Amino acid sequence: MFFWDPTFILLIPGIILAGWAQLKVTSTFDKFNRVRSLNGITAAQAARQILNQQGLEAVGVEMVPGKLSDHYDPRDRTLRLSQEVYGSTSLAAIGVAAHEAGHAVQHDVNYAPMAIRSSLVPVAQFGSNAAWILLLIGLLMGIPSLARIGVYAFAAVVLFQLVTLPVEFNASSRALALLEGGGYLTREEIPQTKKVLDAAALTYVAAALMGILQLIRLIIISGMGRSDD
Repeated sequence: MFFWDPTFILLIPGIILAGWAQLKVTSTFDKFNRVRSLNGITAAQAARQILNQQGLEAVGVEMVPGKLSDHYDPRDRTLRLSQEVYGSTSLAAIGVAAHEAGHAVQHDVNYAPMAIRSSLVPVAQFGSNAAWILLLIGLLMGIPSLARIGVYAFAAVVLFQLVTLPVEFNASSRALALLEGGGYLTREEIPQTKKVLDAAALTYVAAALMGILQLIRLIIISGMGRSDD
């Protein structure tokens, strides 16, 4: 017999926003990936020069496989750009590279939200892997305390997602300022690049909303919101 969980309805707004955000970031990136910068510099060159200007010569810039797999790894202080971005001279690619360079700058200046997010990584990874398992075992075996631990574990995931928001927004702000201030993009090109970064940021907003809605759902399922009377 098909079992319908009514709490799933709570996730619908998050699912809609997540789907729209993914379409938005893909379409926006593809659109401005066809617009070449007037400067003619590649994304990798822009990232390298921005890092050097910020005194971050020790930060490496490497190419990695995958679409939009770009990221900055604070563990080995390396900025990794996807194949599509690395050698491209498009506004989209340069914006993405500058955004990741912004993360490197955050790391260098010990930007508080980034430091907090880094400290939450192990807890968030545990919560992501164990939350549902602990919740279900707790409910099936009639151990409310175990179910609550599962909810708390997932709460750590949501906290990580919320802390990620200022980290990403700040990296984009730094990127745009560095690109314009360093003469990599013209004043007319900056708004177009901003659209790419704003679309990417929307995916993090969607993830945070989905996490919050899922947490509310887990609280309801676990019975934490009900009185013991």
